[in-house]
Amino acid sequence: MRIYLIRHGQTDWNIQGKIQGSHDIPLNETGLMQAGLLAAGMESRPVKKIFASTLKRAQATAEALGNRQNAEIIPMPQLMEVEFGKWEGLTWKEIEIAYPNEYRHWVMDPAHASPPGGESQKEIINRCKEAVNEMVRQTGGREDIAVVSHGATLAWLVSVMLGPEVEDESIIVENASITTIHYSPLTEIFTVLEKNDITHLTSS
Repeated sequence: MRIYLIRHGQTDWNIQGKIQGSHDIPLNETGLMQAGLLAAGMESRPVKKIFASTLKRAQATAEALGNRQNAEIIPMPQLMEVEFGKWEGLTWKEIEIAYPNEYRHWVMDPAHASPPGGESQKEIINRCKEAVNEMVRQTGGREDIAVVSHGATLAWLVSVMLGPEVEDESIIVENASITTIHYSPLTEIFTVLEKNDITHLTSS
């Protein structure tokens, strides 16, 4: 089974460096274009099911892929972005000034840092485990799928799949990128095949 982890396309808040978190920010014009390029880039990676965060930016990205592949989109609240508490709506520069220690921890170790007033590590881990278990249950671990989510949540998902020893800086992904994970239902082991592929965004 191949699991294609996809980050949503670009939003205006991405450009401005603002933390979106649970804010329901839509894709901008570039993000919509990226979603179309992503869908084209996924043609060699067919899927029947797309599990997607319920936030607009992820749903729009999933819809572009779903329409291209005639795949079922399954909304999954567990795939929503991490709630960033007091950081939401702030730029990274503002966060670095106002919360220097917490910011440093996030930059160094994003999969294990908790923003002030945001979700706890336990809450995030639990919902990511729920998401992974449900996706395996619905597919029997034998059907290739796409998962459309958000930067921080995808980092947590990879951490849940591969274990806490994964290098955090290696799982920071860009907008409309594809990270490919292999899952064996026999061994129940997840393996990274490709990280942060964005070649489809630059192809003519």
